Amino acid sequence: MEPRESRTPMALLPYQQRWCADKTPVKVIEKSRRIGLSWGEAADTALLAASTSGMDAWYIGYTKDMAEEFIRDCADWARMYGLAAGEIDEGEEVFIDGEEKQSILTFTIRFASGWRITALSSSPRNLRGKQGRVIIDEAAFHSALGELLKAALALLIWGGEVHVISTHDGAENPFNDLCQDIRAGKVPYSLHRVSFDDAVADGLYERVCLRTGKTPTDEGKAKWVADIRAQYRDNAAEELDCIPKNSGGAWLSRALIEARMVDVPVLRWKPPAEDFALWPEHLRTAEMREWLETHVAPLLRELDPNLKSGFGMDFGRSGDLSVLGPFQIQQNLVRRFPFAVELANCPFDQQREALFYIGDRLPNLLAGKLDARGNGQYLAEKAVQKWGPERIEAVMLSQTWYRENTAPLKAAFEDGTIAVPCDADHLDDLRAFQVVKGIPMIPDARTKGTDGQQRHGDAGVMYLLAYAASRAEAQPAAGATVEADEDTYRVLRPRRIAWV
Repeated sequence: MEPRESRTPMALLPYQQRWCADKTPVKVIEKSRRIGLSWGEAADTALLAASTSGMDAWYIGYTKDMAEEFIRDCADWARMYGLAAGEIDEGEEVFIDGEEKQSILTFTIRFASGWRITALSSSPRNLRGKQGRVIIDEAAFHSALGELLKAALALLIWGGEVHVISTHDGAENPFNDLCQDIRAGKVPYSLHRVSFDDAVADGLYERVCLRTGKTPTDEGKAKWVADIRAQYRDNAAEELDCIPKNSGGAWLSRALIEARMVDVPVLRWKPPAEDFALWPEHLRTAEMREWLETHVAPLLRELDPNLKSGFGMDFGRSGDLSVLGPFQIQQNLVRRFPFAVELANCPFDQQREALFYIGDRLPNLLAGKLDARGNGQYLAEKAVQKWGPERIEAVMLSQTWYRENTAPLKAAFEDGTIAVPCDADHLDDLRAFQVVKGIPMIPDARTKGTDGQQRHGDAGVMYLLAYAASRAEAQPAAGATVEADEDTYRVLRPRRIAWV
C-alpha cells in the first residue's frame, strides 16, 4: 500500500474522468496495473454517497488490504471536497453463503446525507437486501466472479449500479469472457480499456513526478516506462497491455464454421487472357458485364425484396483475391449470405463494375464496409461516393478495429445467427484467423486455394467486414437501387475476338 502522504487527492487524469463520467448502469474496464483507476472510482463514489440523491456503495475487493485502501481513498476525497463525513468505522456484515451465515470484516464511512460507503474484506456471493452501487475490484481474481456478478446485478432493479474493474488473469478467465460478451453485444454494458501506454499518454508519468516531487523530462519518462516494463518482464503484455495470457492459436474451430455453412455458391472470376488489363475499355466492360448477367443476375433476382441487405468486401489486385459477399438480414436476424464473388487478378475498373452491379441490385441497402488499405482505398472511395458515407465505410483495418469487431462475428457463429457458403476455401480462410496478443487477426502468411490461387484469409476478412456492416444503424434505402442508366454497359463484346 502506498504511503498516505503521497495519496493527497488531485485532479483526475483523462482516462479516470472518462470512467467517472460514464453513467451506464453496468460498466466494465480492463486496465493496466497501478494506473489509479480505483483511486478515481473512490473520487466518484465519495461524491455519490455525499449527495442527498445518492445511494449506498459497496466495494468488494478480494483482500482486507484492498478494502482498507479504498475506504481511505474515499475519506481523502471527502476531506478534499469538504464533505460532511464521519470517521472510518471497522465492523462486521453478515451475508448468507449457501446454507451458512458468513461474517465479513467491513470498513465504513457514513455521510451527513444518510448514505454510506462500505468496503468489504472478502467477496460475498450474496448481496440480498442491499441496495446501491457495487464496485467489484480486480474482478478477474475473485474465485466465483459469475456468482458475485449475479448477486450484484440484482441491485439494478431498484436503480443500483455495478462497476467492474480489473486487470486480466488469463484468456479463459470469466472476466475476459465478460469483456468479450460486451464486445459481441451480448449484454448491454459499457466497456472501457486503458493500457499502460494509454495511461502514460494521458499524463500518468507527469502525475507520478508531481506526487514524488520530481521534475518530468523526456529522458526521465523514457527510462521510467522502460523500467516499469522491465519489472514485469514476460508478464508485461497481461499486466500492462491488457492482453490476457495464453490467448493464442486458432480463433474459430472447423466444427463451428461448418455448422453455419449452407449450400449456396461461391462465384469465381478470372481474366480470360493474361493481357486482359490492356484490352480496350469497352471490351473489358463487356466481358465483365456478360459474366455478371450470366452468373450473378439470376442469384440477385432470388433475393427477398422485403429484407435489409448489405455487403462486405476485402480487396486484392494482382496477388490476393478480392472477395465480395452480399448478405440479407432474415426475419429471425440471421445474416444469410446468398452467394459470394471472388475476383482474381481483376483490373480496378472491372472490380468497380462488379461491385456497383451487385450493390445496385441489393434490396433495401443497409450498409457496406470495404477494406481500404493500400490500393483498396480507390474502390472504397468510389463506393462511398456512390452510396454515401452514411451507408458505406472505408475501413482501415487495424488492431483496434479487429479487437472491436471480431467478438460479434464469433458470437454470430456460436449463436447460429450467420449462414455462409459451404466452400472449402472459405472454411480455410475463416480458420486462418489466429489470436495474436489477445486479438484475432489474419497472420502475414499466404496459402493456396483448391484452385491454386494465392489466398490471405480473404473470405474471412470479407465476412468480418460484412458482419460489421450488418450491425450498422443506418436506415436502409427503399427497395432496390438499380441504376437508371443502363447504356454504359450495353456494349457488346465481339465473340472469340482476342485483342492484340
